Amino acid sequence: MTPRHRALLLSTGAVAVFVGAIIGASATGVVERNEPKAEVGSCDAYSGLPSEDGQTTGMKFIPAGSFAMGSERHQPEERFIHSASVDGFWIDRHEVTNAQFKRFVEATGYVTLAERPVDPKSHPDWSKAMLVPGSVVFVTPKNAKGADGRWWQYAPGANWRQPQGPGSSIAGKDNHPVINIAYDDALAYAQWMGRSLPTESQWEFAARGGRDGEDDWSSAFDPEGKPIANTWQGIFPMLNTKDDGYAETAPVGCFPPNGYGLYDMIGNVWEWTSDWYKAGHSEVATTNPAGPELVSLRVAPGQTPSRVIKGGSYLCSMNYCSRYRPAARQPQENDLSAAHLGFRTVLNKPGP
Repeated sequence: MTPRHRALLLSTGAVAVFVGAIIGASATGVVERNEPKAEVGSCDAYSGLPSEDGQTTGMKFIPAGSFAMGSERHQPEERFIHSASVDGFWIDRHEVTNAQFKRFVEATGYVTLAERPVDPKSHPDWSKAMLVPGSVVFVTPKNAKGADGRWWQYAPGANWRQPQGPGSSIAGKDNHPVINIAYDDALAYAQWMGRSLPTESQWEFAARGGRDGEDDWSSAFDPEGKPIANTWQGIFPMLNTKDDGYAETAPVGCFPPNGYGLYDMIGNVWEWTSDWYKAGHSEVATTNPAGPELVSLRVAPGQTPSRVIKGGSYLCSMNYCSRYRPAARQPQENDLSAAHLGFRTVLNKPGP
């Protein structure tokens, strides 16, 4: 039985029993195990800041083409499969890093949403704690009773510089993807670079790496079920075996690139796209689709509209999320940042 088959088995009703057994095996709820060590490669040596030798530095050109966008085998919001065509475009080979974002902030004085004071009048339903600048972070439950969805917590003071809140830092993580970035933050960086954020169709086309057809997990696992992307191995949210070598974000480029030479399109961190989120796709063939118009979305009073995020993250496991596929998609509130969310940019200009 491969690791993938074992994970699928545990993602059924056996999960609760398995987690209970883990907690019962240790008074602290921690399983003793040897820590895997990540292989030393180019990702560890990379500074996170490409040399400046042109507008397309650090980018890869994706030739124009058509593909079957969406999936009908997995989640309902990914339906329906339809033909989508995109013009050629440039896209970052890896997620924007802490070093790159730091250069932007130092050059412009930009302040991210997670660092700005919150206007109580704009968010009358927010608690006092959430009116303090901050971001949403993952916190491992201390016991099985906490495994009920409360692993996401708003952390006052958390931002791209302090990913887990006051006392944390990005020291030594120049080449890790920048996180706790809201949509407007990602857009501001992209515009400073003379670029934009990818549409969902551009992102999915690039993530497929030249392959077409029905979606699968081959971007996250090899045929033997071993991880080839930074995801969660084990039982979320209690046990991460870290078979891929990482418990949280990994430096960019540590895992094999896809067919287009792009790194971490699957796993590591979710990535913003420019499309407004609406569950499902049209069945009609499209050319350079840019998502639905905001006015067409049904947004409840006081609710923030959402954008499409893609790719899954280091928190996606077989028994939770499992959206580490090119067609997978989720909504993310436009003005909310999180510790598993980053971005990359595109440049819409002819290729070499």
